[in-house]
Amino acid sequence: MRRSRYDLRREDLAELLAGEPRYRQDQVWEGLYAHGTDPQDWSNVPKALRARVSEELPPALELAAESVSDAGDTVKWLWTLHDGRQIETVLMRYPDRATVCVSSQAGCAMACSFCATGQAGFDRHLTTGEVVEQVVRARSRAAADGQRLSNVVFMGMGEPFANFDRTWEAVERIHRDIGLGARHLTLSTVGVVPGIKRLTEASLPVNLAVSLHLANDAERNELVPINKRYPLDVLAAACHDYVDATHRRLSFEWALIADVNDTDRHARELADYARPLRAHVNLIPLNPTPGYPVRGTPPERVRRFAEQLQDLGINATVRRTRGTDIDAACGQLRATHAPSTGVDLVAKPRAAR
Repeated sequence: MRRSRYDLRREDLAELLAGEPRYRQDQVWEGLYAHGTDPQDWSNVPKALRARVSEELPPALELAAESVSDAGDTVKWLWTLHDGRQIETVLMRYPDRATVCVSSQAGCAMACSFCATGQAGFDRHLTTGEVVEQVVRARSRAAADGQRLSNVVFMGMGEPFANFDRTWEAVERIHRDIGLGARHLTLSTVGVVPGIKRLTEASLPVNLAVSLHLANDAERNELVPINKRYPLDVLAAACHDYVDATHRRLSFEWALIADVNDTDRHARELADYARPLRAHVNLIPLNPTPGYPVRGTPPERVRRFAEQLQDLGINATVRRTRGTDIDAACGQLRATHAPSTGVDLVAKPRAAR
């Protein structure tokens, strides 16, 4: 597989620049991570070395499409990778912070029925560099608009725990070299229990969010097929161990789908499941997805569902739906842009979290 500029570890860069003074290695690393700039912009590096780095370490992401919404507060990029595969990244601006939502795979094999990425199927895992570069690009865009990137969430295309090794190396690089604290990094999973166990034993106290969506096995088996392998009691045990070991707050993501998981019964089931784990619940009205006929819960019902959870002792937040007009749900932008490479990546009605 081709090596891009953010795929290199520090020791790999030293090998590539063998024969150059040590401070040149530091300058190149600083240009990549501290500044996130193109080699041609490194005025403190000789022109010949800039050209060499540009040639031997090309960028991983080529812009295929950009969409802006919410008065500029939501920016979504569609990137084409070197092999023609495509991924998405979303930058979300708030008054007090900027958050980037990154992809960990091109496509997804989890096959969640309401998700645009899952509907399109799985292409391949992303490399560490392809993940890290998404953060670098988003940080540069936020900085250009006078804002600091403060949070990274792995809630884009793909299942992070299905690509754990590369994802975790990206987490370490984002923490150590880009300088974002571990408590500002969140990994999301649909319930891949071995990944939760590995995260429990990991060295950095990052946050865990579980895309739950249903709290009974019979219905969750249909909506989130991985539940058949790791049913809710097994998932709960893994989440309990994570909370007990890390003392970090666990979050459950609940995409509210009209008449699918937004009834009084669903609220009670969710409360009963979340309460022993002291989990926080993020309620997210579903973005419409081509190929999935059901729509998001209407606002009044969303409010009622949140109130029910609070009455049942659950801390719940209604997350604002952003970027609906720019296909900001994972996988939607890719579904509407055919790549120019000739590779057929147009999403066949199926999804992402």
